[in-house]
Amino acid sequence: MTPPEAWAHLPFFDQDWPVIRDRLLDTRGWLPGPDRIFAALEAVSPDRLRVVILGQDPYPTQGHANGLAFSVAPDIPLPRSLRNIYAEMREDIGASPANGDLSHWARQGVLLLNTSLSVPAGSAGAHAKWGWHKLAQQAIAEAQRHGPLAFLLWGGHAQKAAAGLPRKQDLTIATAHPSPLSARRGFFGSRPFSRINDWLTAQGHQPIEWADPPSSSL
Repeated sequence: MTPPEAWAHLPFFDQDWPVIRDRLLDTRGWLPGPDRIFAALEAVSPDRLRVVILGQDPYPTQGHANGLAFSVAPDIPLPRSLRNIYAEMREDIGASPANGDLSHWARQGVLLLNTSLSVPAGSAGAHAKWGWHKLAQQAIAEAQRHGPLAFLLWGGHAQKAAAGLPRKQDLTIATAHPSPLSARRGFFGSRPFSRINDWLTAQGHQPIEWADPPSSSL
């Protein structure tokens, strides 16, 4: 559970992580486990980060959480929220990934960060008050030092977690959560994927390949 080198200078790792780490060492059956806890930060460095997507906490079902918000391993059936994300993507850009693995987004500079990086199996939200949110806030602030960011904030939790962080030069798309309980209250029809790519292009950046990228780009 070593902090990723590119982010290890954040105050969180000196001030908060030792306490959280000790609590995890005393906790059995937490997800996604020691080898994947910092997967979102390991996948993208601050200087390469272009898009922020905030989740709440890892999937509490064994075998689902892989350390990237909303993502699951290729052989795992799509969770309901991810099915809705892909449905909106097909309406927006005409394609969606072949499975639930979103690691190709992370490789292109998309931070898929949960505001809590651990959860006990079967107990969603149980670690939400451990102080993990400080890492999300500090990581975003660090990435902002390198240029404008696009924020994709799905639902009230993500919007509250990012409150005060987006700047005038950043793009902020805030809608309802893609959960089946709320997706029809503003998530469907929001066209976030094309809007982010239009913004990135205007900034002089390459757009995100949201659907599975060609094998030559992997």
